[in-house]
Amino acid sequence: MSGLADVVACDSSICSIEDGVLRYRGYAIEDLAEHASFEEVIYLLWYGRLPNCRELKALKQDLAENAALPPKIYDLLRMYAPWGNAMAKLRTCLSFLTHFDDEVMDHSFAADHRKAVRIMARMAAIVAAIERIRTGKEPVDPAGVRSQSLAELFLWLLAGEKPEPIAVRAMDKCLVLSAEHELNASTFAARVTVSTMSDTYSGMVSAIGALKGVLHGNANEQVAHMLEEIGDIGRVEAYIGAKIDAGELVMGFGHRVYKNGDPRAEVLKGLARELGEWRGDTRWYEMSVKIAELVKERKGLLPNVDFYSASVYTYLGIPRDLFTLVFAISRTSGWLAHIMEQHENNRIIRPRARYTGKDGGKWLPLAER
Repeated sequence: MSGLADVVACDSSICSIEDGVLRYRGYAIEDLAEHASFEEVIYLLWYGRLPNCRELKALKQDLAENAALPPKIYDLLRMYAPWGNAMAKLRTCLSFLTHFDDEVMDHSFAADHRKAVRIMARMAAIVAAIERIRTGKEPVDPAGVRSQSLAELFLWLLAGEKPEPIAVRAMDKCLVLSAEHELNASTFAARVTVSTMSDTYSGMVSAIGALKGVLHGNANEQVAHMLEEIGDIGRVEAYIGAKIDAGELVMGFGHRVYKNGDPRAEVLKGLARELGEWRGDTRWYEMSVKIAELVKERKGLLPNVDFYSASVYTYLGIPRDLFTLVFAISRTSGWLAHIMEQHENNRIIRPRARYTGKDGGKWLPLAER
């Protein structure tokens, strides 16, 4: 029971991981990554089915209309030191949004879905604003951007200019791949919080707080650190060999629920190759492939979603310490799906603990201790 491994904590119809196959609402992740847009996946996670043309258009319009941030969010970000932790900034901004939502404590189905749209729409704008303000640039107003998707909106707000179609497609696939992953630490944290009938924003803040931990959401940043340290494919074998010989962890490999490889990793591997060729610099992709070969040979471990995403995000021009925040943009769709599911048939989550302390303690007056 260490870490609640294999303990079933709730029933859910949102996501399954069985025999190494990841499915959202019954759809295999490989199929969704190949054919679905992120907005289609959002609709699938929230409503239990894929949208038709009218429903997809309506969702996109709702997201676009709610993407603008209250000006005080920008004021809040300007109060931070530029070097302040980016995940902490995201967590605080999301909490601060509570004060601009009149439906915070309305847990009805309709209100939950309206709040979900508002939160989902604003995540990309917050992350982009964090980067632009800390680097001395003015944030881009989402209302002035005519984007066709959340992927395009995010890249546009981040760089301040319309992104290339290849970058938008890659970003969209990344968002699809990371949208949901059953009852991981951050999702469980969100469900525990809202099971007390706390509000959606509190559930989201709990999720982000859990994701901030290095054992959950920081691995792809560590992969990027490793690739930068190696620097050249000729140094890969010596570097990785030394790490393994020293018993050190090679980040981005292995997964508690995937014994035969993470299905998302292969999709990201293809994206890394495609983007490297587009950028005219396949060095990170080639180093990653070599590392994967060595780790499989020496340790029998396969890459997880974090490994190749480090190369993909780098090729997309995303700063390294924003990697986890980009993941949070995507996973917001899944967190919100779980929050709404919890509210629909709620019972407070209250597990028990096995006591392992001393027994038979007898009170002694202070003077006798």
